[in-house]
Amino acid sequence: MDSITSTIVTFVGLGAMGFGMASHLLKMGYHVIGYDVYEPTRLRFLEAGGNMSQSPREAARGAQVLICMVANSQQADSVLFDSGMGAVEVLPLNATIIICSTVPSAYLMEIQSKLESMGRNDIFLVDSPVSGGTVRAAEGTLTILSSATPAALSQSKRILYDLSEKHFVIPGGIGAASNIKMINQLLAGVHIAAASEAMGLAVRMGLNTRRVYEIIVNAAGTSWMFENRVSHMLDNDWTPQSALDIFVKDMGIVTSSARSQGFPLPLSSAAEQLYLSASLCGYGKEDDSGLVRVFTPGAESAVHDGGKKKAPTDDRLTPIVTPNEIKKVGFIGLGAMGIGMATTLVNGGFHVTGYDISPKPVSNFLLSGGKSEAAESPAEAALDADVLIVMVQTASQVEEVLFGSGNAAEKLPSGAVVILTSTVPPSFVQKIGTRLEALEKQLYLVDAPVSGGAAKAAEGLLTIICSATDTAMSKVNPVLLAMSGKPDNIYYAEGGIGAASSIKLINQLLAGVHIMAAAEAMAFGAKLGLDTRSLYEIIKNAAGGSWMFENRVPAMLSADWTPHSMLAIFVKDLGMVLDESKRLGFPAFLTAAAHQMNLMGASHGWAREADGGIVRLWELMTGVSVSKSAKPQDTGFNPREYPTLPLKETIDSLPSEYNGDVLHSIREYISDDKTPLLVILDDDPTGTQTCHDIAVLTVWDVETLQREFDCSEKGFFILTNSRAFPPVEAKKLLEIICQNVQHAAQLAGKEFEIVLRGDSTLRGHFPDEPETVERTLGRDRIDGWILAPFFYQGGRYTINDVHYVAEGDFLIPSGQTQFARDATFGYKSSNLKDYVLEKAGFKFSMGDIFSISLEDIRCGPGIVTEKLLKAPRRSVIIVNAAAESDMYVFAAGILAAEQQGRKYLYRTGAAFVSSRLGIIGIPPLSAESLDMSSNPSGGLIIAGSYVPKTTLQLHSLLRRRASKLDVIELPVSKLIHSSENATEIVNTAIEDASQKLQSGQDVLVMTSRDLVVGDDAISSLSIGGTVAATLVKVMLGIDVRPRYVVAKGGITSSDIATKGLKMKRAMVVGQAAPGVPLWRCDEETSRHRGVPYVVFPGNVGGEDTLAELVESWALPEGR
Repeated sequence: MDSITSTIVTFVGLGAMGFGMASHLLKMGYHVIGYDVYEPTRLRFLEAGGNMSQSPREAARGAQVLICMVANSQQADSVLFDSGMGAVEVLPLNATIIICSTVPSAYLMEIQSKLESMGRNDIFLVDSPVSGGTVRAAEGTLTILSSATPAALSQSKRILYDLSEKHFVIPGGIGAASNIKMINQLLAGVHIAAASEAMGLAVRMGLNTRRVYEIIVNAAGTSWMFENRVSHMLDNDWTPQSALDIFVKDMGIVTSSARSQGFPLPLSSAAEQLYLSASLCGYGKEDDSGLVRVFTPGAESAVHDGGKKKAPTDDRLTPIVTPNEIKKVGFIGLGAMGIGMATTLVNGGFHVTGYDISPKPVSNFLLSGGKSEAAESPAEAALDADVLIVMVQTASQVEEVLFGSGNAAEKLPSGAVVILTSTVPPSFVQKIGTRLEALEKQLYLVDAPVSGGAAKAAEGLLTIICSATDTAMSKVNPVLLAMSGKPDNIYYAEGGIGAASSIKLINQLLAGVHIMAAAEAMAFGAKLGLDTRSLYEIIKNAAGGSWMFENRVPAMLSADWTPHSMLAIFVKDLGMVLDESKRLGFPAFLTAAAHQMNLMGASHGWAREADGGIVRLWELMTGVSVSKSAKPQDTGFNPREYPTLPLKETIDSLPSEYNGDVLHSIREYISDDKTPLLVILDDDPTGTQTCHDIAVLTVWDVETLQREFDCSEKGFFILTNSRAFPPVEAKKLLEIICQNVQHAAQLAGKEFEIVLRGDSTLRGHFPDEPETVERTLGRDRIDGWILAPFFYQGGRYTINDVHYVAEGDFLIPSGQTQFARDATFGYKSSNLKDYVLEKAGFKFSMGDIFSISLEDIRCGPGIVTEKLLKAPRRSVIIVNAAAESDMYVFAAGILAAEQQGRKYLYRTGAAFVSSRLGIIGIPPLSAESLDMSSNPSGGLIIAGSYVPKTTLQLHSLLRRRASKLDVIELPVSKLIHSSENATEIVNTAIEDASQKLQSGQDVLVMTSRDLVVGDDAISSLSIGGTVAATLVKVMLGIDVRPRYVVAKGGITSSDIATKGLKMKRAMVVGQAAPGVPLWRCDEETSRHRGVPYVVFPGNVGGEDTLAELVESWALPEGR
């Protein structure tokens, strides 16, 4: 394709999205000629600087590219082929037609046939449906799918790239992209309809609709469409960001395509009928979120009005009792979740008496030790209990244990509180409250359904929705906190008893429908001949994504029906939703359809298997297989390979380092008030390894951030620990942090720029994290991405764009190291250009990636600035470096480029941060300089990292300090096997470590060295999370003040700092060894204030570095 300024583009269809797309192309410098049948739109486009024609034929004359963005296939056919008006006949030789409209794939094949019959085989046809809405269309941040011949894709790539944030090339030729778009629209359409049904039911239940929204967006019932569309409902804003009639059309395409293949789509068909009903009511031209009005007839602003109710305050969650004042907690129901909850309470210091109808769970519970004891009956569990928790399966079981043969309510003392954590009907909860009141013993009831599964229950990280009187809430808050881990996991619902269970039912409605929609969509994708694995990867990040889609589809792809959540749960829960809806006279169309499908699944004997196994219904009905349609997970990307190089000879062969004084210019730049403060988002704590005298925050509320902006002169770190989270959670976390940073900076009147400090061996969420930051802060403020993983102290070099890891006397290409085989963040590429394509080939081509070479850098910052200013906007810029001075030269060069208006987003190793801040390294700090002499206790070393270097360092430590070191090994296989095993192991470790530390002996708590991984990246992260949580429990249980704390490994050191030592703001005082950060926290809220805290990366240092540190910091002999 020619240069942008000489490219003539015909754009037909200047509707809501088309106008934004065409206008964006104008801003990018394209010569755009528009056509639309609507006169006001034509005039508006002229005012925006575009050119207009009176017909598609006139607009297309001489155009190299024709983009068709009309409403349907009939309009597209008229634009292209109408006699006397159609565009095809006048298009020049080798022109490109890009169909961006959502049309049936069969129509794309029809276009291809018509072009051939007209003798226009020279025309390049591209099937390229778009999604993202009007705002993203105008910003050029759409998601675009493209399928065509290789030649056609090459012709269209530049312009599609300029219109998109994500561009996926779909194999399979014309029609394949439209089929994937159709699946996306199926999901998006069902999710909007489900959101409408859910919020309509919330109105009928009398709930605070805004509070429902706030809770659901952080729960398993959320989806992209729920989060986006319900906000419009709450604002009563029906401005057509996406007109409802679009889904009348798109759901029609879905269902008619399925009918043509004899494929059943129960949910899609139900959703289509809802859209048709809404359009018949006159809502078709308004926003599709207005579908909710079908569920609130006569009260069109009901969702908006329901959100005006007084919001709950944190006062309700303020305890009036302490854990020590709760003398006994009774616990009834020690099932899969119940035993974890009860054990968590025991670990939190509560005296818990547990009961279950089966003896085995009770025996397992007693293994938790502490203040755990067994009850022979529900009544015995309730006797003298200040708090009674009921965690049984059904409403009838609740009634039986409280008022039937269990007789628990009768045995409760006056003033006791019952916490009902089961998922039961709201009306039933209200009846329980009434019956407790009738006993006239001043008993309280807290309606507190929980979610998170057995794993979160065992970790003490459940999500709890609760409603009750203020007094009841304050009495049990310590108990709820113990089971949830932090206040953010507790959601108060106003409206009295039953409100929390009502919101839980809303969540279950959405979750159940979303699972069924995922199964229906994936099965249809298999029927269409799509690669279901690629379909999943695309949809999970698109508008059709949901929490359940991302969580459940991997099991469908692998045909794994292990019951992490049984299908029977949704048979029960959706049944409850329907019962409650019937009681309220509310029509729940999608819930009813999903429930029927679940009943069918249960009738096939799948009730006690995974709920995602419902996808097998389509296999039985149609013969398709989602798992067999999934291609192997290997992407097929084949990067270039490079040899191992001799370290010394390679470094010696490079050009001489630049010897000018760049530090002075860097410090001049950053002393200028106009230079933005650097906010470093560190995906684990090790990014502080080249800095000193700088703050690191582990919280990111606006008030804290504003204080830091007010007092900081250069910048500060925020520890996100995002590397420990799955992609969806990591992106959500970064979005929240960036929003808060932006708000705090505005309040402080400061400019800032973001550095995403990542792993110098290339592991982490790339490109997800920079994409999230760019999207949250605004794409217009970013001219390019900087990729600079160099880190001298860790032996990470980038030479000729190839990233190396130094091992002994050799440089190993990073793609050949153990880091590249990481179970979660693995990769193949050593060349950073290849790495970008491997991870983000949908977004960038090789032509979008540029390099700042070592030759450039060693000529000085002026050349660096010149190269940066020449790089096209939205490039990825690779930074080569082989010495610390190289990074200072680059920092000076890019600061100069920023002075000329350029703005960048950084994904870097630790070296760039200190260089950009003008920080020069200082020698490692000794025990004497840290004033450890007053502490007679031993030091504590906690090792969770499993990388080979850590294992070597631990072996060295054990060999050199064997007689002076108490070693506690935690067997990972037993930790993840059961919560009972984990509890026993933790309690023993705490007792042993405390005794030895008190006596002055150093203690090593280490995980077993055999790496245990899951079947996929998500499960591997989950195992890592379980191990990290265990190490935190050990740290929390040690009350002896250690001489120092060393945490080995990124995730381990983050969790020990934030959860084990309760740090919120610490100072990086320097390094304990080269590349090994040393923190100190003097905040009053932290544990063991002022104790030196060593953040020891898993892959930094020599074999003896850890041993040498422990030796030098040990208590002197004779003390």
